[in-house]
Amino acid sequence: MKVSNTEYDEHKGRIAIGRLHAGELQRGMEVKVCTPDDACRVAKISELFVYQNFSRVPVESVSAGDICAVCGMSDIMVGGKYVTSRNLRDRLYRELERNLAMKVEDGETADTFLVSGRGTLHLTILIENMRREGYEFMIGPPKVINKTVDGKVLEPYEIAAVEVPEEYMGSVVELLGKRRGQMINMEASGFNYLNGRPEGTTLLKYKIPTRGLIGLRNAILTASRGTAVLNTIFDSYGPWAGDLSSRDQGSLVAFEDGSTTSYALLNAQERGLLFVQPGQDVYKGQIVGIHQRPGDLAINVCKKKAATNVRSNKETTVVLDEALSYSLDDCIEFIQEDELVEVTPASIRMSKNPKISKKK
Repeated sequence: MKVSNTEYDEHKGRIAIGRLHAGELQRGMEVKVCTPDDACRVAKISELFVYQNFSRVPVESVSAGDICAVCGMSDIMVGGKYVTSRNLRDRLYRELERNLAMKVEDGETADTFLVSGRGTLHLTILIENMRREGYEFMIGPPKVINKTVDGKVLEPYEIAAVEVPEEYMGSVVELLGKRRGQMINMEASGFNYLNGRPEGTTLLKYKIPTRGLIGLRNAILTASRGTAVLNTIFDSYGPWAGDLSSRDQGSLVAFEDGSTTSYALLNAQERGLLFVQPGQDVYKGQIVGIHQRPGDLAINVCKKKAATNVRSNKETTVVLDEALSYSLDDCIEFIQEDELVEVTPASIRMSKNPKISKKK
C-alpha cells in the first residue's frame, strides 16, 4: 500500500489513506512502514476503514484494489520531510499547474520565495497542505499587493460593514480607527417589532485599507465577545494611508534553549499571556507569549528553582493560567515584520526573524 494522503483525528491520531495494490490488510495486523530513505519499522494497525459515499466505514479487513484508511501509525507522512530549497521550489511551482489564482516568484536569495494569492485564506490552505505532506519551512507576515500609477503608490481599499451591539460599538470604532478606517455611514439596524422602533444593534460602514483587515475579524470578535458580524467587499485603489500597527502589544521571547518549567512560567505569566506549558521544548528567539505592554521582552522560561537544604512548610503547589492555543491562521495574523511562523509536520511555532533582529 502506498500512502497518498494523510488526515488527523483528535482521538485516532494520524490516519494514512491510500490504495492497497496487493495482498490483504486486517485490523490488529503488524505491518512494516518504509520511508523514502529505506528505513523500515514495525507498526500495528489499530483501526481500518473503507470509504462509502462521503463517510468512513470501519471494517475488519480490506483486499487488493480497495481505497482504505489505516490508523495506528502516528508519525506516518507522505514522502518524508522536505526541507531543502530545491524541494520547496519544485512543490510551489507544481502548485501553479492546478491553482490558477496563485503566483510564485523567486526571492532575493535561493532559499526564499514570494507566493501571491487571493487573500490569507488562499495561502493558508497551501501552507497547511504542504505541512501535511512533510515540508518544513518558515513564512513571513502577509503583505498586500500595491500598484504604482504616475509615480504614486496606491493600495487597495475595501468597504467593511460591521453589525455590532450598541454596548460594544465604542471598542469596535476604536479598532477600525487604529487601522486607518474612515467612517462612511452609521445607522441603527436592530428592530423591535413590539414598539416598531430601531433598537439594540448598530451597522457601521467603513472604508479601510486591505492591509488593515488582516487580523481584524478576530480582534472585533474579541472586543464584542463574539457578537459582531464583519463583511467586506473590494472598493478601489487609493492613496497610501500611511503606517499602521495591527498590534499594540509586543511579544514574549524565549531567552535560551531548553525545556519550560512551572517555576519559570509562574513568574513569566505576570508579564503577559503565554503560549507554552511546562515541559515543552523551546529555543532562543521563539515567541512564547504576548507581552502586556508595547515592545518585546526576552524572558527565561526554562529557569529551574534552586534546591536548598532549608525546609519550608509553605504551600508549594503552582497554579498556572491555561496556555493560549493558536492555529496557523492565528499565527499568520499575529506576526509582525520582524517575526516568522515556523511550519513543520509536528508543530507550528512563531519566532523572531534572526536577520532583522541582528540589524536592530
